[in-house]
Amino acid sequence: MHSTSPLNSLRTWLEDNRLDGMIVPRADAWQSEYCAPFDEKLAWLTGFDGSAGLALILKDRALLFVDGRYQVQARVQVDTDAFEIHHLHNEPLAAWLQENVPAGTRIAFESLLMTNSDHTALTQTPCELVPLAASPFDTLWTDRPAPPAGLIREMPVSVSGESSEEKRQRVAQCLAEKEADYLAITLPDNIAWLLNVRGADIPTSPVPLSFALLARDGGVEWFVNGDKLTGLPPSAIGGMVISPQDDFIKRIQQVSDGKRIWLDADSAPVALRFAIEPHGHILWQTDPITLLKAHKNPVELAGYREAHHYDGAAWVNFLAWLAQEVPQREAAGHPLTELEAQEKQLAFRAEQPGFIEQSFATISASASNAAMCHYHASVATNKAITSGDFYLNDSGGQYPNGTTDATRTLSYGRRDAQQRLHYTAVLKGFLSLITLQFPSGSQGHQLDAFARRALWEMGLDYDHGTGHGVGHQLMIHENPHRIAKKVNPWPLVAGNIMTIEPGYYQADSHGIRIENQVEIVESQPGFCRFASLTLIPIDLSQVDMHLLSDQDKQWLDDYHQQVREALSPLVDSDARPWLFAATAPIRVQAA
Repeated sequence: MHSTSPLNSLRTWLEDNRLDGMIVPRADAWQSEYCAPFDEKLAWLTGFDGSAGLALILKDRALLFVDGRYQVQARVQVDTDAFEIHHLHNEPLAAWLQENVPAGTRIAFESLLMTNSDHTALTQTPCELVPLAASPFDTLWTDRPAPPAGLIREMPVSVSGESSEEKRQRVAQCLAEKEADYLAITLPDNIAWLLNVRGADIPTSPVPLSFALLARDGGVEWFVNGDKLTGLPPSAIGGMVISPQDDFIKRIQQVSDGKRIWLDADSAPVALRFAIEPHGHILWQTDPITLLKAHKNPVELAGYREAHHYDGAAWVNFLAWLAQEVPQREAAGHPLTELEAQEKQLAFRAEQPGFIEQSFATISASASNAAMCHYHASVATNKAITSGDFYLNDSGGQYPNGTTDATRTLSYGRRDAQQRLHYTAVLKGFLSLITLQFPSGSQGHQLDAFARRALWEMGLDYDHGTGHGVGHQLMIHENPHRIAKKVNPWPLVAGNIMTIEPGYYQADSHGIRIENQVEIVESQPGFCRFASLTLIPIDLSQVDMHLLSDQDKQWLDDYHQQVREALSPLVDSDARPWLFAATAPIRVQAA
């Protein structure tokens, strides 16, 4: 007799359908980092709600694969008696299947949820991959949320800096150069950028879940549910063919006969390959929009800078409030909590001109909770913020003209010598990278070690990337650029927007991260540097100053002067004294 747990319900379904197992990714049809509640199948099945992972469900074993950010979180959220936890990259699913399942094992998957790259890797294993005609979750998940239906709005040229027609022609030129007839666009942020629209299907990610087909002449067929378009003026969709979202695969089949269709192997669902291959040809290359979108135009760059002024003011108001509230509440015997802090921070952001929503779920983490890189406070985990521990806050906002992302680690009492060393090493890594001049066109993995050196010298490291691209009123993690150990072949050039965010995490003790969003600018012919967009004081109270170089101290003084001058007219009057104290020159703070 099976219980009614999601895991056992799925196993019963597999048995009824003569299947040996199923792959359940943390993915939707668009490979979104953050999914709509309707698409959170992995969370429903396992309890794990992180942004990357997959499960393999077999008759007698269940495995959850997550990356380094989520190794601690997965063990907190998931029943480890039912699920084995594995590392998504160090022990990938394909390698595990190769070593652990006999030939002919029938493993089911949903072809809209698996990329061609992942499918290709899995075909090298002994198992038989079985694409499903329908998802079992449609029947098993009885209280499943409704599909997203967020309204789509126009992104005016005054903010985007380029008309949709101009963008389409630029992309069409890429198709002509590659002799491709159509580009199948499956990434929602690429569609948003191309069509100068923004959506509301996924909280904090202002993209419309939809598909598009761009022809070599620049014509676009947009596969989007019509109820999302009611707020768009007719001019915003002029010249486009609008079709229902569910018609996309069928339309690909219709147009592919004898044609060359451009697909992105890393993001397009393998369902597209299945639809095209019998009659058409596929050009497997990265969607050209991805790189075009990452190179920001002058109007977009100006928008980022303005948005960061407003966001910096919200941060300073919040930090000044924290500096007063934490010790007062602790002394009164009812300390401030993580949830109270993030609620107040959101209120300060909501006061800023044009603020739309958060750009991701805030990480408000005190003490050992901060050791989980992507921790999110809940009633069950809500810790106090006190003078006895570090407090880490990683948050950002969506504004009409930009997207922000920053992290500060704060202390309201003196940390022990080891924790101070950890904090100082993270700051040194941050400073090492943000002060770097590098050849234009350098790649992210070539720069990554600068941020890790101080930690490496102590025999320490962190298991996440050092930086990522950020969209323009779009995704908080924007492809294709990354600064990380893993090879990233895309050149970093002036006009790219990145983050710099080294950290250190000691399980059951503390977590530290310092993050600024930066604009890459030309420093001299052939070379670039990072110019900080983020305008937030950096807590220097726990820094062993004798370990910083004169160059480090000068950068901090210059940066804090920039923050003080930019934000003093914008912050609340009662926050201004805190701002001046937090941005005072190092020699003054140390006195």
